[in-house]
Amino acid sequence: MSVALITGGASGFGKEVARQLVRRGDSVVLCDVDDAGGQAVADELGATYLHCDVSDYDQVVATTRAAEEVHGGLDLVFLNAGISTGCGIGDDFDLEKYKRANGINLDGVVYGAHAAIPALRRRGGGAIVATASMAGLTGTPFDPVYGANKHAVVGLVRALGPALAPDGIKVNAFCPGFAETKIITDIKSTLQASGVPIIPVEVAGDAVLQAFDTAETGQAFLLQAGRDVMVYKFRGIPGPLDDSGQPARPADPTGIPTGMAEPPPAG
Repeated sequence: MSVALITGGASGFGKEVARQLVRRGDSVVLCDVDDAGGQAVADELGATYLHCDVSDYDQVVATTRAAEEVHGGLDLVFLNAGISTGCGIGDDFDLEKYKRANGINLDGVVYGAHAAIPALRRRGGGAIVATASMAGLTGTPFDPVYGANKHAVVGLVRALGPALAPDGIKVNAFCPGFAETKIITDIKSTLQASGVPIIPVEVAGDAVLQAFDTAETGQAFLLQAGRDVMVYKFRGIPGPLDDSGQPARPADPTGIPTGMAEPPPAG
């Protein structure tokens, strides 16, 4: 049996993942700012509820510590809380909405990972899954700030994965397309009228559990309607060349990116 901490647990992906984890015998701690909704889910599932604004560093640290103390440890962390921004860049830019989106969508993941890593180390390892989005893998002209937030989450996960692997901690991103959650409320009718399929929340929940259970780390798990969840394959960047024009082969990169993900030239 594992112990899981879930942010944004009062609805959507958080609620569904909690339900599926409890069904398989895990213990769950739900965090949200919606106290009525979060407590109702906790009561339904026999879980623990803690109030937490993920954009508040002190609250994140305190609730992560409390979750660990309640159950004697943490094994799984689902950093799921997120919002659409409601503003663009230019004439419709709104500074307060921008800060709020960054605080929840990005700071909440950074703070959550920072608070969780020591607890997972004390358990001898574990897994973190952060909800990014398909918007973290492609352009989102309709909400560029949201896209920037989610690209940052994917970048963070890709960096933390290999960095934390020696500790037995896996870190992956969940990148769904349009799914049945509150975040698409304002555009759901437009999506449906355009024939865009919407991912059932149960399918998304199962995909998150797969991301928890995988041996992979530092990956983006992409889920599109009608498709099985898949590890998104990033294209390697071209590496540097040495003075002779040949691919440079650093003896000890020590984790410094050089573009060596590029396959060596044939011959």
